[in-house]
Amino acid sequence: MDNPFIGVGFHAVGGVAHGSFYVPFKRVQGWAWESAWLVQGFSAWIIMPWLAAGLTNSHPLLAFSQTPWSTLVLTFLFGAMWGAGSLTFGMSMRYLGMSLGMSVALGFTVSLGTLVPPLFAGHFDALVNNLGGFVVLLGIATCLGGIGLCGLAGIRRERECNVEPERVARKSLTLGFAMATFSGIMSAGFAFGIQVGAPIAQAAYANGAPAIFKNGPVFIIVMAGGFLINFLWCATLSLSNRSLGNLIDTRQNLPLGNNYFWASISGAIWYFGFMMYGMGTTFMGRYDFTSWSIHLAFVIVVSTICGIMAKEWFGVKPATAVMVGVALVVLISSTLVIALGNRMVPAPPPLSAVPADTR
Repeated sequence: MDNPFIGVGFHAVGGVAHGSFYVPFKRVQGWAWESAWLVQGFSAWIIMPWLAAGLTNSHPLLAFSQTPWSTLVLTFLFGAMWGAGSLTFGMSMRYLGMSLGMSVALGFTVSLGTLVPPLFAGHFDALVNNLGGFVVLLGIATCLGGIGLCGLAGIRRERECNVEPERVARKSLTLGFAMATFSGIMSAGFAFGIQVGAPIAQAAYANGAPAIFKNGPVFIIVMAGGFLINFLWCATLSLSNRSLGNLIDTRQNLPLGNNYFWASISGAIWYFGFMMYGMGTTFMGRYDFTSWSIHLAFVIVVSTICGIMAKEWFGVKPATAVMVGVALVVLISSTLVIALGNRMVPAPPPLSAVPADTR
């Protein structure tokens, strides 16, 4: 089933979903951020994983019953780690905008989420002992370079554009960068959760789950951990800000139906992105750990384009506009370099977070 180019295609679709999920979220009106984020999270991390697992015949409950408790707990804990990153990820975009917030946060996520799993598995030497491995590392370095260009362009944008004062205030910018940095480090927990949750995927596959959907039950556990962290924080903010009434109070003349709809759609799009990511990993073969960097490169490309369409880059100087264009080209090129490296490598021990199809 190894075909990295098909895998890259799935990652591209997933990147489009993840890069644009925040667009419908912006259509929520009158709610405090924590109210909208809680509804989005419940849709993305609770409803959608179970719905998708059921529709794809992945047998999650049976897979869980056949998996050691230690694996389930560790997968959940890595999900909680990722949940802390996801929480601050949404807050970083609130202060930095879609393009800059994503580029800073995902820079850390790419490097840690891509390189730590093979280190953890003891397979990192396979990267440096052959030409294909060096090409893969070159692709990752190229991806990080593109992310750095996006971040630099974002800083220039803040200096050049006449955007809302509250978003570009130095305090907000500093806080946004701090949140994005924390988010990027913690969000790598998702890649770790997928790796340690491999026995869950194996159990699902053994029980008849299609190979392309065997990650579904793993997502349920990882995302449950992530939702718990987000729920606790949003509940704390709701009590502190007295915003809990946003979700039920019709006397405020708020468009409740509209808000629930767009927040839920945002969550559904977000989950669809990870569903495509999980499908893509089944095609990546020997160096599936590169899936993370490929997926996130597409996320940054799409989010930057969405930021441009939302006029976040309106009024920048020509040099900054050129820098953004170069960054997008570099990021897209990095995915092709990584895919090429995948095709060049010999057959070392599998580095995939989820075992390849053995049918």
